[in-house]
Amino acid sequence: MSGAPISSISIARGEPPLTPGATLEPVWVRALLIGIALAFLTLFLFVPLVAVFYEALKKGWDVYVASITEPDAWSAIKLTLLTAAIAVPLNLVFGVAAAWAIAKFEFRGKNLLLTLIDLPFSVSPVISGLIYVSLFGLQGYFGPWLREHDIKILFAVPGIVLATVFVTFPFVARELIPLMQSQGNEEEEAALVLGASGWRTFWHVTLPNIKWGLLYGVILCNARAMGEFGAVSVVSGHIRGETNTIPLQVEILYNEFNITGAFAVASLLAFLALVTLAVKSVIEWRLHSQQAAGHE
Repeated sequence: MSGAPISSISIARGEPPLTPGATLEPVWVRALLIGIALAFLTLFLFVPLVAVFYEALKKGWDVYVASITEPDAWSAIKLTLLTAAIAVPLNLVFGVAAAWAIAKFEFRGKNLLLTLIDLPFSVSPVISGLIYVSLFGLQGYFGPWLREHDIKILFAVPGIVLATVFVTFPFVARELIPLMQSQGNEEEEAALVLGASGWRTFWHVTLPNIKWGLLYGVILCNARAMGEFGAVSVVSGHIRGETNTIPLQVEILYNEFNITGAFAVASLLAFLALVTLAVKSVIEWRLHSQQAAGHE
């Protein structure tokens, strides 16, 4: 009996057979772990999300709409969308190029490139903002030249975009690198042998294989770009109606004790998080289905 499979032992005892990967912990242990997980999610995820929407709508729909459509809030929304619209495509191009180089080629400095891609994950966003201040500020390396040519980087849209690009550029690359490495080079090599050009090979062979991973990385990149606070706060100058993004507008409204307005604007970011989570789950399912089909 000792050599029998676990499922056979369960059947012999009159218990339902265990599914693959199931454990032998007592029922009370599993119930306790599930209960702890649900309590943690309720306390730190569901309750805060509900509180955000409750506070935003507490004074009625008309007040909510007025809070998110007043000039400063609307300016913050437009600037946030503009920043994401510039930063995400730039990171998409960089992510695809970096993933292609790392996954398909061997070259000196490959490990260094991987380390640099991970740099924003380990560096505080505030520090990244200070880097741009040291480069483009009035007392920075390029500050005098920029002032002479009347070019404004800090306290303007270019600085906000640069800071956002810095903190978000790993997301697309880091999603594509393991995916492209797992797929290998055989299909691309076959296409090239058959006479396809490099661009045609990428468009008709590589891109269909990575499309779900690419979309997954873009979704995460966009969510981080629209919700970034630290780096943008340093380079924006907090000019009301001009350089405030949605997170900065929430901070200003909260500091002015406009609680309803702060939660109304914050609810836009919360709604974005929920949409991102839903799209992320769908893409993960499609990505896993694609990978499973590739292994068959």
